[in-house]
Amino acid sequence: MDWNAIFVNTAQALFSPVTVAFAMAALGLAVHFGFVGLLNFGIAGFMAVGAYGYAISTLSFGFPWWAALIAAMAASAAFAVVLGIPTLQLRGDYLAIVTIAAAEIVRLLLLSTTWIETTGSADGLVAYANDFRDINPFPNGDYGFGPWSYTANQFWVLLFGLVVLALSALLIWRLVNSPWGRVIKGIREDEDAVRSLGKNVFAYKMQALVVGGVIAGLGGALYVLPSSANPMLFATSLTFFVWTALLLGGAATIFGPLLGAVIFWVLQAFLGSILPAMAEVGLLGGLSSSQAGALRFVLVGILLVLIVVIRPQGIVGDKRELTFVK
Repeated sequence: MDWNAIFVNTAQALFSPVTVAFAMAALGLAVHFGFVGLLNFGIAGFMAVGAYGYAISTLSFGFPWWAALIAAMAASAAFAVVLGIPTLQLRGDYLAIVTIAAAEIVRLLLLSTTWIETTGSADGLVAYANDFRDINPFPNGDYGFGPWSYTANQFWVLLFGLVVLALSALLIWRLVNSPWGRVIKGIREDEDAVRSLGKNVFAYKMQALVVGGVIAGLGGALYVLPSSANPMLFATSLTFFVWTALLLGGAATIFGPLLGAVIFWVLQAFLGSILPAMAEVGLLGGLSSSQAGALRFVLVGILLVLIVVIRPQGIVGDKRELTFVK
């Protein structure tokens, strides 16, 4: 086995735009589930709306990159409002079913040929990041060292994503430690008690859904910024990957989703490299390289089950603040 290639592929996942995008999505999901208790299984839909909001506003309306980011945030907020009005009266499993269906509806609409000139249908959209790359302050060349070597565009996307992630984490930290944050935590614990104190529970839930949705939408925009936007990037499996990252790090925390996203993608990169290599030398009982590559998803699923059973609060979480452990 080529251990050097395995190490390089694994190390690259530590600092990549995909890892940053997943950290953003997990942070948005932490607002929904960790701090409010909303069982949202449609986070892929928020990411898709943010990604296509950015791409379409650039290609179809000629928005500059900064206006396209604002459009992505606005589209995510609008999606949260449209989704929240009929669903925030639901609880538990019912909310999960509706949100996962809403995300799938978004993906199928993007796959439809009805708006193919706008969405690109199954082919997706490309060449929407040219304006963003034009403001790249770094001259052409290689940046970084060892496995963390990037072109000028790759380094610019990564640096920009890290700045957006840091600002988002700071914003959420300020919000959850404010009076507003104490109210939404109270809703998570006992919304009837909060309602009895005269608080508009529906309004607070809607606000939290919008805030988390905007963060996840920005994550979707960052997810597609390096390459292209395609509906298949936002399949249902994406939601469960984000949930795994969230539960791994700690749901009711700020740092937990960020740590969970890093660990998840490092693990994915490691398994995606070592399992096919093991198959090639016959260590996996006759499995082909492609079958061995798919085996990592089975292992990640087992990991998720073990996390929920053994340490449901995650690595840095507090068990007392977890909605499904009471």
